[in-house]
Amino acid sequence: MQRIVVLISGRGSNLEAIVRQSVAQDWPGRVVAVLSHKADAGGLAWAAGQGIATAAVDHRAHATREAFDTALADAIDAHRPDWVVLAGFMRILGDGFVQRYAGRLLNIHPSLLPAFPGLHTHRRALEAGCAVAGATVHFVTPALDHGPIVAQAAVPVRAGDTPETLAVRVLAAEHRLYPMALRWAVRGRLRLDGQRVLQLDGEPQHLFCEET
Repeated sequence: MQRIVVLISGRGSNLEAIVRQSVAQDWPGRVVAVLSHKADAGGLAWAAGQGIATAAVDHRAHATREAFDTALADAIDAHRPDWVVLAGFMRILGDGFVQRYAGRLLNIHPSLLPAFPGLHTHRRALEAGCAVAGATVHFVTPALDHGPIVAQAAVPVRAGDTPETLAVRVLAAEHRLYPMALRWAVRGRLRLDGQRVLQLDGEPQHLFCEET
């Protein structure tokens, strides 16, 4: 059974989607721990209610980013993870941390990468006049939001959209996309070919979420 550790910063809606789908689809993997840099992150309470181990590693208690990364990695490694999953984790992780989990560290970003890495993605997509927005699951590398792409979901931009209304629909797409990509990962159905990620069963690595 593959062991998954999820890192969050807030309410953990993607965490909930992953946990529920892992059970409903009988994955050969389970979320064994949820960690946050914020003790009051809502997703920690939800995970504890599901019987999942939780812990908070406060970044403010560490003098440097490297010290925080080390403490976080120690807390993660206590659960012997096969996969480390960033689900709304709002801390930039250093190169050493990323290399420690290379090839088994996943993130979801609320844009169609390589467009709009970083913050304020929905506002930037609207300002650029995009006809579609969306989300991307990717392997994490030291370059922020530039790792090999596992899967993407596209969401149409509607007339009158605001960053807030677009964010709601993109998040709904994320709840479909992230469990799909992680299911492939724990089943061993992904292969890295340079910067390209192959889905070994030939399943489409994109979703079109017109109904969201």
